[in-house]
Amino acid sequence: MLRKILGAIAGYIVLFIVIFATFSVAYLVMGANAAFTTGSYDVTMTWIIISFILGFIAAVVGGYAASVVGKSWGAVKILAGIVLVMGILTAILVAVAPKPTDGRPAGTANLEAMSKAQTPLWVCIINPLIGIAGVLVGGSLKKNIGDRAAVDLQ
Repeated sequence: MLRKILGAIAGYIVLFIVIFATFSVAYLVMGANAAFTTGSYDVTMTWIIISFILGFIAAVVGGYAASVVGKSWGAVKILAGIVLVMGILTAILVAVAPKPTDGRPAGTANLEAMSKAQTPLWVCIINPLIGIAGVLVGGSLKKNIGDRAAVDLQ
């Protein structure tokens, strides 16, 4: 059981690192004007689509890492549960967080923009579902993991 938990934790750390790195690069490449609507911290549909794609890729990598370290399908399922719980918590925080009243000035720094970004609630609800799908896909890429059986896939 400890190995499964360590696998899930390792998978989550990998997922987090990939998310942080890819989202930072995406923001630097896109720039604030493509990531946010003019003069606000509301994210654009382009950013939302890119975030879904990058989130799925990060979840696949994290699921694969969980299966390698945990050597079991159980580690992958634990990671999927962590992604679900974190996604629910994020959606709750977005729902209750006050919206910034000030406009977004030109040249907003990456960290400031990320901290003030306004993501629609529906995106926060879909993100964990995309993450869970990615984790399960990534976990299934590892061949011959310990306790994976056809029953576990249901």
